[in-house]
Amino acid sequence: MPIRFLAAMLLAAVSLAFTLPASAEMTPAQRAEVEEILRGYLLKNPEVILEALEVLEARNQAAQEDRQQATLALHREELERDAASPVLGNPRGDVTIVEFFDYQCGYCKQASVSLRELLEKDSGVRLVMKEFPILGPASLIGARAALAAKRQEGYEELHWALMAHRGQLSEESILSLAAEVGLDVKRLRADMEDPAIQEKLRANYRLAEALQIRGTPAFVIGDQLLPGAVPLEHLEAAVATVRSRAQR
Repeated sequence: MPIRFLAAMLLAAVSLAFTLPASAEMTPAQRAEVEEILRGYLLKNPEVILEALEVLEARNQAAQEDRQQATLALHREELERDAASPVLGNPRGDVTIVEFFDYQCGYCKQASVSLRELLEKDSGVRLVMKEFPILGPASLIGARAALAAKRQEGYEELHWALMAHRGQLSEESILSLAAEVGLDVKRLRADMEDPAIQEKLRANYRLAEALQIRGTPAFVIGDQLLPGAVPLEHLEAAVATVRSRAQR
């Protein structure tokens, strides 16, 4: 294999340096000779460079995944068991999915269709909602309204209504949707101003930053962090992986 040949040549170069007398160093002529050997080999076998880069990329990816899993483990309790985070699906489900989302994110709306289908098909899924409003003032208003709706036991209804809404959101449209799903809008307005809701959103921002989540949607399932509008079959596969590991 080219990588092995390159490694052997590099080892030979290092060995040459160490076989010199302790009082001596590699002379300029010796160094030039070694460099010329390596240069000639690489010119004749340029694919070695690509293979080496692929190996390096794979190692970096593995290291990144290890760091990510360690970070997820560190924040597991806040991700899955924070009492202030709304939960859809089965509150006592055997598999937890955590979603970071924005009500103005088109990809989140797309993913919500898959999520809703998953919840209907799989009664063992517990879906933890992390409002992550990053797309402007209307996103923030929507997140505050949804969290306030939780106090009227109306979070799920307003959540799906906001996800189903097409077009730009505004305070007026958000409150109109709240009224349509049966919420007390006057009470909702008052609850939206509660500092506890503001602090919950700040906590979500901090958690997203710790996990290096930069966009929406983003899903945490077991030890996986899945960015983007994950298709239904990928969600199902991730859930199945968590279950299989739990049974070992």
